[in-house]
Amino acid sequence: MRAFVAVEIDNKDVLQKIESVQKSLQFKAKPVRIDQVHFTLQFIGEINQEKVELVKQALMTLNFSKFGLTIMHSGAFPNPKNPRVVWLVVDKNGGEKISSLANDVNKVLGTIGLKNEKPFKPHLTIFRVKNRIGDIINSFVLIRPSGFT
Repeated sequence: MRAFVAVEIDNKDVLQKIESVQKSLQFKAKPVRIDQVHFTLQFIGEINQEKVELVKQALMTLNFSKFGLTIMHSGAFPNPKNPRVVWLVVDKNGGEKISSLANDVNKVLGTIGLKNEKPFKPHLTIFRVKNRIGDIINSFVLIRPSGFT
């Protein structure tokens, strides 16, 4: 099975605001379903059920508390002129908290042979772009940070 470790967003107001941003952006791309918006802490890939159990056991050793963060602005990977993913980025403090958690996940999964070498970039994917849509920089809306805490 294909696996990844993620943090879900449970604040319904924030999810509604993200959905509002998705609706306000005017370009042809597939929005991520609002019930599937999450922070991917580590992509694992294809693993069997035995490895799934090892992942669960490793993750159970982590201790962390619920934390808040603020959505600051939107962007695109690899860039707005040729987007494949449109995302929202978080404030410095929230980004540090979620990056620390991603680092902890990477460490414990490394003990079972699943260490990730890619640097973590805290973001929420809100669109996936399958076909070339060109430059979208003028499509972005201004996001008010105070509305996304």
